[in-house]
Amino acid sequence: MPIEQAEFGRTGHQSSRVIFGGAALGQVSQRAADEALDLLLAHGVNHLDMASSYGEAEVRIRPWLQREQGRFFLATKGDERTAAGAREELHRSLDRMGVDHVDLWQLHSLADPIEWDEALSPGGALEAAIEAREQGLIRWIGVTGHGSQIAATHRRSLERFGFDSVLLPYNFVTMQNPYYAENFNALYETCRERRVAVQTIKSIALRPWAGRPHTRATWYQPLEQQDDIDLSVWWAMSRPGVFLCSVGDLDLLPKVLDAASRFAGAPDDAVMSALADRTAADPLFV
Repeated sequence: MPIEQAEFGRTGHQSSRVIFGGAALGQVSQRAADEALDLLLAHGVNHLDMASSYGEAEVRIRPWLQREQGRFFLATKGDERTAAGAREELHRSLDRMGVDHVDLWQLHSLADPIEWDEALSPGGALEAAIEAREQGLIRWIGVTGHGSQIAATHRRSLERFGFDSVLLPYNFVTMQNPYYAENFNALYETCRERRVAVQTIKSIALRPWAGRPHTRATWYQPLEQQDDIDLSVWWAMSRPGVFLCSVGDLDLLPKVLDAASRFAGAPDDAVMSALADRTAADPLFV
């Protein structure tokens, strides 16, 4: 069953509520990537989220974009903080994906206060993004980030510039942090008022690896069982208009897509608390 769609902020695009997270393609073969494409198409996923720092991900989707022209809303991200560096990084991304423009270009992981000020000041990456938009190289501009401060930081970013999208962590355990929850909820309301798209990550995060052997491609230890993934995905999807970026591990991707395709409503907090207790979940950010 196709995953439901929603309007992606002010862009006018009807995006699948699960967005394919390109980090999953960073270190896989082209064959594995192409098999993932077939899975995405089967579930109606029509939005790709890449980054210049995701290994070979941008290269891996080049054949997808040639084969399925016009099917995907295409997003990528840049890590450079100066205008000169950002321009070079954007052109490299366009070359690697074999396209002449992207729909959304995002300032990636903009959390550090010094980097934040550099990127959003004259001569910073935002200047290059605005220039690229005027040149037709990008259509929309977003900002992303991680950490316990990022919801508050995104609120500051929206006061500084009219970003078209934000991206940040969102799951039940993270939202038990009162500071994070307060700022996430305030950010969400601002985004709803201004028609800014809200993208979320880490929906099936369980805990930091914390010295445990890494058995998945994700930088955090994820939930593994379908029933647990179902609850976590449904909980995140229950907030209207929120988009989920899928997991950074191709082996878990089918479970996330399957859960999203069966979304029928929110599990209550008692169920989610029981899940957190049973799996010994820990927050990724303190």
